[in-house]
Amino acid sequence: MDSNIYQVYEDEIQALQEEIKLLTEKYEDIQQESTFFSEEEILKSKESFQREMQGDSKGQECPSDLKVQLESLETDLSFLMKLTGFQFTSHSKKTLEKTGDRTVQKHRLSGSCYSLSFQLEFQLLEMQSKEKVSTAITDLSIIMESGEDSGVSKFVSSVEEHGNLITFFRSLSTYAEWYEHRRRTFLHFK
Repeated sequence: MDSNIYQVYEDEIQALQEEIKLLTEKYEDIQQESTFFSEEEILKSKESFQREMQGDSKGQECPSDLKVQLESLETDLSFLMKLTGFQFTSHSKKTLEKTGDRTVQKHRLSGSCYSLSFQLEFQLLEMQSKEKVSTAITDLSIIMESGEDSGVSKFVSSVEEHGNLITFFRSLSTYAEWYEHRRRTFLHFK
């Protein structure tokens, strides 16, 4: 009888050790993924997870609603990608400095617009006052395949100098769309 009890305890210990190992691996994966999210997003997710684990679902959406919402967001994203031609392949964010009213984050973003690929690297400076938050982009670096077009190189240099991402994305979208049309037209005549 005693050996049977010991076996039950040993089986339980083995099961707990395996569960600890799985949770540790999951924790390490989450730690690696957390570099892509801000501290505020992580805290919100953590609180949501804790509420879910405690069974406290007051005011929370049920999983099926979240699935529908996710599908809707994916549909919207697909539409925007088709409309603008932008497809982002990677993004990373690293907080370099954080004080009470000032935050500096380094962003790396890569993707393509139609057939033109690009990589951006910049620092985002956020200054918070009592009434508003102001942001500024510094140290903007753009790497782009400009091919034989020197106009693109001049444009990229100008955008880097002024740190204006909105101008970059708007202009790149228009340029890449017409670049794609020209490319297809020339292929037609070959």
